[in-house]
Amino acid sequence: VQLQASGGGLVQAGGSLRLSCVASENIFSINAVGWFRQAPGKQRELVAAISSGGNMYYSDSVKGRFTISRDNAKNTIHLQMNNLKPEDTFVYYCTALMGSWSSPHYNFWGQGTLVTVSS
Repeated sequence: VQLQASGGGLVQAGGSLRLSCVASENIFSINAVGWFRQAPGKQRELVAAISSGGNMYYSDSVKGRFTISRDNAKNTIHLQMNNLKPEDTFVYYCTALMGSWSSPHYNFWGQGTLVTVSS
């Protein structure tokens, strides 16, 4: 399975970006999918996820600012990021995952897309 993420870039604080991810196979309808972010040498942080049944998860750091959505027919997920802050600067990876939101197991992830928020 290949996951291709796009939509990252440079934005000023308070701005918005929309990340997209397309899967090479139809995994989104049978797996929980989401986005994690990671800085070099740091642990992954699951920021948003949606289960196959539609249950959603957001980390406290992005709740109220980020929105995840899924289009099973197009094997695509999106992450709408509003009111971005400099501390949101990371490489963002889309992923298919298992397990609990607090202790996820990442089965597949893509190459990542860099989001840089300037102050």
